[in-house]
Amino acid sequence: MRKKDLYQGTNRTDTWSHHLKRDWRLYSLLIAPLIFLLIFRYLPMAGNVIAFRRFRPGSNIFGDEWVGFHYIEMFIYDPKFWDVFGNTVILGALTLAVCFPLPIVLALMFNELRSNTFKRIAQSISYLPHFMSIVIVAGMVIQLTSLNGTINQVIGAFGGDAVPFMQLPEWFRTVYVTSEVWQTVGWGTILYLAALTTIDPQLYEAARIDGANRWQQMWHVTIPGLLPTMVVLLVLNVGTFMAVGFEKVLLLYDPLTYATADIIATYVYRVGITSSNFSYATAIGLFEAIIGLILILSANYAARRMTGTSLW
Repeated sequence: MRKKDLYQGTNRTDTWSHHLKRDWRLYSLLIAPLIFLLIFRYLPMAGNVIAFRRFRPGSNIFGDEWVGFHYIEMFIYDPKFWDVFGNTVILGALTLAVCFPLPIVLALMFNELRSNTFKRIAQSISYLPHFMSIVIVAGMVIQLTSLNGTINQVIGAFGGDAVPFMQLPEWFRTVYVTSEVWQTVGWGTILYLAALTTIDPQLYEAARIDGANRWQQMWHVTIPGLLPTMVVLLVLNVGTFMAVGFEKVLLLYDPLTYATADIIATYVYRVGITSSNFSYATAIGLFEAIIGLILILSANYAARRMTGTSLW
């Protein structure tokens, strides 16, 4: 069917050109974000070519000579890379397993509060850590976990021995995930609280008429109402699974904790920026990006098949 026949007998108000002409002021607000994405997200993709070319500082920005998969083979056969890859997977999995469900639980708890004043105060307190700089958060963590820090003072008050948390590899993941919980969980409740406002109050009234208590109302009305938001955020979180917080890890770790703290991002920083091996670092970063793409595509497909809700 030809396009002109498709709109035969209609006023053609559902075409993109009609909406663009009518709401051009709103669409103009997209110009700045699109320029930002083009400059800082899409144009840098051209630099991935140096993963297959030998790059020397001061020479051609796209490399001097074609080396094929040389740098990819380097990290595939590099045991150090697979150590940091394992650390990245473990730290990402722990962060996802702990930091994803907690905002849902906290949002449900906020939703059950009947005192609006206490609810607003509690929400504001939970949001505050999100607005702190990573540098400030890392400094607080180091101070709290130092040998003379607050945590060791409490341990000493109960007769225990001081623990050098930031010098022991086995403690790094616990410290990192705990700091992530403190910093991100409160802010993560915002989307869930917004989704709660869209649930029809008549559903709760019908549930009460059927004899449902507060727990049953939450289980059969509130959580199903949150499910689409939960699925979308889960897909996004799975997509960034490999992108464990580079800044915080860089500020918290040291050579003593490399065994559990060294992740792909910090390894790329050391071999790429510190050692000026840019082509090798680009190959590793490209591998990490491909893994992230596969994860988000797989998570989106699984979410669409299981729940009917997905990003696309």
